[in-house]
Amino acid sequence: MFISNTYKRIFLKIKNAKGIWIYDEDNNAYLDTFSGIGVLSFGHCDEKINLAISQQLNKYTHISNFFVDENAIEIAKRLIKETGKDGTVFYANSGTEANEAALKAIKKLKKGIIVSFENNFHGRSLGSLSVTGFPNLRKHFEPLLPNIIFLPFNDSKKLKNFIESEGKNISAIFVECVHGSGGLDVVSKDFVETINRYKKTYDYIIVADEVQAGLGRTGEFYSYHNFNLDPDIITVAKSLGGGLPLSAAIFTGKYKNVFSVGDHGSTFAPNPVSLAAGKTVIERLTKPFLQEVKEKGNYLKANLLKLKENYPVINKIKGLGLMLGIELKKAYSDKIVEYGLKEKILLNVVKGNTIRLLPALNIKTNEIDELINRLEKVIKFL
Repeated sequence: MFISNTYKRIFLKIKNAKGIWIYDEDNNAYLDTFSGIGVLSFGHCDEKINLAISQQLNKYTHISNFFVDENAIEIAKRLIKETGKDGTVFYANSGTEANEAALKAIKKLKKGIIVSFENNFHGRSLGSLSVTGFPNLRKHFEPLLPNIIFLPFNDSKKLKNFIESEGKNISAIFVECVHGSGGLDVVSKDFVETINRYKKTYDYIIVADEVQAGLGRTGEFYSYHNFNLDPDIITVAKSLGGGLPLSAAIFTGKYKNVFSVGDHGSTFAPNPVSLAAGKTVIERLTKPFLQEVKEKGNYLKANLLKLKENYPVINKIKGLGLMLGIELKKAYSDKIVEYGLKEKILLNVVKGNTIRLLPALNIKTNEIDELINRLEKVIKFL
């Protein structure tokens, strides 16, 4: 092959896709639980998104960051509004770039310790990898950024002890409220309360990584809204561009003007075509729609819990909204993908033993039933 061997690929020859379905060359329909790893909030080939893209293509595809696209302003307004604070938006192309912008802002302001947590995932570029809580991903590229400390996720006692010992030296804390690649664990409210409480004393920066869990996936616009976290910087990506590359770092409150001219930049971001798609995504994340996501998430989770009762191989059902994980008692990564292909359901496994479900947010109830039906057939194999 002529492509770098950086992914464990599924060798399925895809012909086309629509909604939650992907079709191969023989027109076999596979139920897609990936949604492009949380990118396609409205499924494949959404008509409104495609229309917005095609209309923009006839206007212009790129104008550079010397000009401001009207859609960039509209999206930024909504992203900031949902924080409940004043703010500014820096656009980038991916989650790792958004987190790099956050790190760069932190480095400009403060020179102390950056705290992250085990199983946090913030990206693979050198800066974002430095705060990613996967030792196996970091080890070949060390030394990375200095003064990064990893603490156990949801261990409030260890977090409290560390902050009380080193609080005056802490510059920032990175929080992923629902672990995307880290197994779908959900942050505890006690853990969040500890982070919020000590911020008042030590004035560290809180960064909420909303790259996967944000923009409606948990039933709230930002996942941190479920837990009352008080972030200063929020990073979003994945679904923001409606299937096209687009991300943002949102700087709020006293940090809203952290960057000056020349401090940071991106040739392609924000791309006008991505913005056109993104505006369509943002406009559809209404309160009634987000309530539907919660209800569908509850329905899917209830059915997964029924599977857990019937199949001892399942250890836990984790996650929130339409971001759910099925933790198995053993690692079955390759077998799950293989059995899923036999049952025409595309499954993604994280941490070796957790099936990650990220269906389109507009999935229908009968499609959830079909998902459960096919998933159960896979579980029976294990």
